Amino acid sequence: MRLIFLGPPGVGKGTQAKLVCDCFDIIHLSTGEILRTEIAVQSNIGNKAKLFIDNGKLVPDNVLLDIINNRLRNNDAQKGYLLDGFPRTIPQAEGLEKIMKNLSHSLKAIVSLSVDEDELVQRLINRSLESGRSDDAPDIIRQRQKVYWKQTAPLLDFYRSKNLLKEVDGSGDIPEITERILGVLK
Repeated sequence: MRLIFLGPPGVGKGTQAKLVCDCFDIIHLSTGEILRTEIAVQSNIGNKAKLFIDNGKLVPDNVLLDIINNRLRNNDAQKGYLLDGFPRTIPQAEGLEKIMKNLSHSLKAIVSLSVDEDELVQRLINRSLESGRSDDAPDIIRQRQKVYWKQTAPLLDFYRSKNLLKEVDGSGDIPEITERILGVLK
């Protein structure tokens, strides 16, 4: 099974991804973690990405797509995976389609989690109190929400047009949300 999770910051993608991956015995691929690993092992592609990050720039699509292409070729990705944090834009989604076609992979579904904006902000404020994350301050949270809706939300229509989008209410307790996700995937 190959899945993509979409949703604004704080909606619970990471939490739910781990639970869904355990249920289907597939791997959770977080773009951020993949990038950090490539940088840590100082791979050619990791070094390229680090140059952009160190200069405060976004890693370009072609570099991200190369990283994803390499990662999806690993043996542990052959029986299935859940992409979390990728794609974020239409060009990335189109690049991913080409990569998957070359690998003879196909997507089962794109799960879009949604929650009321005020609840999202409160979740992130609570997370910042527990984790001390600097990007969970209320003004930064609202900015991250705006960026998501501007850059990533067009993917909803992109995947809806391909009959892959499954929209799931991300409010409630964790087991309840997991059940909703599993319900749309079975």
